[in-house]
Parts: sequence; C-alpha cells; structure tokens
Amino acid sequence: MEFHRGRLFDHVHIRVSDLEASKRFYLAVLNALGHSGVLHEGPDFFYADELFVSLADSQVTRVHLAFQAPDPETVSAFHETALDAGGKDNGRPGERSYHPGYYAAFVLDPDGNNIEAVYHGPSNRSTSSVIITPT
Repeated sequence: MEFHRGRLFDHVHIRVSDLEASKRFYLAVLNALGHSGVLHEGPDFFYADELFVSLADSQVTRVHLAFQAPDPETVSAFHETALDAGGKDNGRPGERSYHPGYYAAFVLDPDGNNIEAVYHGPSNRSTSSVIITPT
C-alpha cells in the first residue's frame, strides 16, 4: 500500500472565536509534533506551513484536521499537550480500525474542531517536505 501526503491541499483555513486561545493551542500541538518555530502572524491571523488560522468575523469553522506524526509516542505527546493547552479529549491514543497500523488520538480545539494526530505505521518517506521557491 502506498500513501501520498502533501500534494492535495495548498492550505487549510479555519476561523476561530478566540485567536489567542487558538494560538496557544496550535503552537503547543505543533511543538509536540516536532514543528517548532514555524509560526507567522499578523494582527488577526497566524499560520504554520499549510495551516492558516484567522479571527472569525461572524462564524467559526467546524472541521476535522489530521496532523502527521512520526511514531505512536508523538501521537501520545500530542494528545497530552493538546489537553494541557485547552483541548478536550475526543479519542485517547490508540490503534484504529481504519487500516493496519493506524495509530491516532483526537482532541477538540477551543472552538470544537476535531484535531487528530496520526501515525500510519512503519514506512519510508521519499522526502520530509516539498520546498517551493518562487522563480
């Protein structure tokens, strides 16, 4: 079985009710997943790689986001960190029946979005990320 990641979406944009609470939550979660120092921000938004978060002008977004994790230990660290950063448990770390080797945890962020960290089992990656340089 072969999985492709990082080629379908350019970015995901969610709108939140409390920008500072969301920033604390996502910064903690991204750090737990090994993505430190990737936050960029403005007065009513922040983003890290493909994740763009802005203050809602009317309605917040309701989505399910799944972050990649390199191993089950990182999934567990994600879950614990997310709860400490204001998230609510929505599925403790463990194997799921989606496919063999699927190990995940789920939390609700401060606005109720379903946030997941998933490890798909042992695999070889062709590259750690795609680098785009404007010409």
